[in-house]
Amino acid sequence: MELTRRQFVTLGATALAGTALAPSRAGGQTPKRGGTLTIRAWDPPHFDHMQTISYKTHIPLSFTHSRLLRHKAGPSVQPGTFALEGDLAESWSHPTDTTYVFRLRKGVRWQPKPPVNGRELTADDVRYTIERFLTVKGNANAYMLKAVERVEALDRYTVKFTLKEPFGWFLDMLANPMAAAVIAKECVDTFGDLKRPEAVVGTGPYMLDGYRPNTGLTLTRHPGYFVPGLPYIDRVELVVDEDNGSRIAAFLTGKYDLGWEFPGTINRTDWVQLKDTLRTRRPSLRTAEFPSNVMTQISMRTDRAPFKDVRVRRAMSLAMDRRGLIEVIAEGVGVVNPPVPAALTEWSLPVDQLGEGATYYRYDRAEARRLLAAAGYPGGFSATACFTTYGSTLLVDAMQLVLKYLKDVGINVTLDQKEYGDYISTCFLGTFESMSYGPHTSFLEPHNFLFPQYFPGEPKNQSHVDDPVAADLLLRQRRTLDVGRRRDLVHEIQRYLAGQQYYVQLPSAVYVAVWDGALKHYGPNLGFDYGGRLRAAWLDR
Repeated sequence: MELTRRQFVTLGATALAGTALAPSRAGGQTPKRGGTLTIRAWDPPHFDHMQTISYKTHIPLSFTHSRLLRHKAGPSVQPGTFALEGDLAESWSHPTDTTYVFRLRKGVRWQPKPPVNGRELTADDVRYTIERFLTVKGNANAYMLKAVERVEALDRYTVKFTLKEPFGWFLDMLANPMAAAVIAKECVDTFGDLKRPEAVVGTGPYMLDGYRPNTGLTLTRHPGYFVPGLPYIDRVELVVDEDNGSRIAAFLTGKYDLGWEFPGTINRTDWVQLKDTLRTRRPSLRTAEFPSNVMTQISMRTDRAPFKDVRVRRAMSLAMDRRGLIEVIAEGVGVVNPPVPAALTEWSLPVDQLGEGATYYRYDRAEARRLLAAAGYPGGFSATACFTTYGSTLLVDAMQLVLKYLKDVGINVTLDQKEYGDYISTCFLGTFESMSYGPHTSFLEPHNFLFPQYFPGEPKNQSHVDDPVAADLLLRQRRTLDVGRRRDLVHEIQRYLAGQQYYVQLPSAVYVAVWDGALKHYGPNLGFDYGGRLRAAWLDR
């Protein structure tokens, strides 16, 4: 079923109600050190997180690298919430609207691997990291910190950021696992960039001990990690497994400790089919359900005909049977998304509150054909759509339905299917002929769902949007420090964009997170930060 707003909020608030009991009982136990945790993962295109937007790189680096700030994790954290706490930063202050000062922990050691060899981390490492993040060629995430004017190492343990203007999301960006993981200059000097596995040297809880292309990665405990006693688990195996049948068989035999889909979940279709078997084969499994922040969407070349005409874009949205997608792809359990995914409950505006824009979220093929005719396309038109499978059978099924819905109103789409790496370096960054279809990066705050997609000239502006009204609103919200006023602006932006339909947003699933009962002090959440969620977890077996 499509969840109502009340059902959705209730689900988000109680997602862990049935699973928090075991972690709380485990909280009275003494954590055990040792063991090996095994997770299904993906083969990274390379290891330079500043030169790829791929989750396949960012997930393993969440184990090996630290940031100034991090998101709180554990069984008490409600999925979809992202409270901040210090990581490398021991404390921080905000003396003016455009300055932030961070005091670093003393005694933080790099991993004992060449070329850094376990030396102490200093403020110069943070300064170097941010400067490279902002200037290295090919960093599509550089916009996250473009408000930074300069970063200074005031002394060995103090870093000062001066911003060009107030930036309400600055701390969130520093905590984002896709942004400023702190690196050592020696690695770049030695290897030229960070793409080679030998360059993976961080201050995080785990060290990269082995990389086997297209097979897997081995992570081992960093003995000098700066949090005393952590991590508890000695070894993490990240197994590359691109066949769904193989993944299911492996999970049934107990090979994987987390669900094999991102972010440690099982697709609801597979879950419905397997849950009775799993209760017998793996009775200790724990589960939690919460809405996904992964939105799939249709991107368009809105700088060209026919997509330049808002009537065409609105027609495409009206052609989508979102409820039908939820029924077929998500076993009837899902959420409809405005421009900010419904999973971010503090920021997303319910569809029925989008004003005129709500009109274009209904399923109305007759109105879609009328709008196409009014735009000069009474017989529809032909187009191509760039696509990659991401190794997901559900995405393939959804894509077939999307093509059918468009064909039903006269839009005949030919699929341009690409290999993942080719897709990420071209279509995901807006290089395609007419349309693209696929998931949007699963960000943790609304700014990253809005600014890079809709602000002119940004690399992730897939639809080539150039709208002065949207641009003004986007700048105003990012410059607003008061959270309440910023939320009002984010809501206003969603109402405006819903009417323009620069992207046709499609529903999201409700995740079924699954993990082995032997894994203690673990709580699932959204996003790429597997390492953060497992940093203080331990195995009772």
